[in-house]
Amino acid sequence: MGTIYLVRHGQASFGAADYDQLSDKGFVQAEQLGSYWREQGLVFDAVYSGTLKRHQQTLSGLLKGLGSLGVVAATGAALPHTQSRLLNEYDPDALLGALQVTLPKADTPETIRLHFRTLCTAMAQWMDGSISPVGMPAWPEFQGGVMQVLQDIQAQHQGQNVLLVSSGGPIATAVAAVMGAPAEQMIGLNMRIRNTAVTELGITPKRINLHSFNGIPHLAALAERDLVTMT
Repeated sequence: MGTIYLVRHGQASFGAADYDQLSDKGFVQAEQLGSYWREQGLVFDAVYSGTLKRHQQTLSGLLKGLGSLGVVAATGAALPHTQSRLLNEYDPDALLGALQVTLPKADTPETIRLHFRTLCTAMAQWMDGSISPVGMPAWPEFQGGVMQVLQDIQAQHQGQNVLLVSSGGPIATAVAAVMGAPAEQMIGLNMRIRNTAVTELGITPKRINLHSFNGIPHLAALAERDLVTMT
């Protein structure tokens, strides 16, 4: 049986002009995870990722931490890397814009909570077809794209370890679908995924199974507690 290790990107730049940029803490989180896997002797056979900058930066940090385990053992070449827009995050600005509401700047605990509560409302309406955010696919297309990537990995990487770097939305979508949960369950899962958290899916020729969700063993030590983030 193979395993897909789905990793949410490191902490990005919430509230900044360009969210799609890891913070200094985000880079440390990614390298910490790679170092943890190196210590565990985990070897990957292939890498998949979204095309966003934060995905590529997270992958770079992971590979730095993995060191020599982040290459093909036989040749020393870089691991085969497939980038797919199907693993990119939904557009939160488009979702909120579709609600036609005006929110205060999310720069206090209260306004941040309001931001995410409203985003959850928008996601629910996107999923039931009530709104059509500009520039975004319909929910069935988004969900189908994520599952298509998993099915491609299932077909091509039997018995292998595959690293997949993406965002909370696609990862939560995959978990809800694999569990056979109602689609809206994805929203609750999405809101709980921590930066560089690891979700493991087991793959066989006939099934994809959830093995673990939202794990941060690389940040479990008390000394690393300040590295646990969700943005």
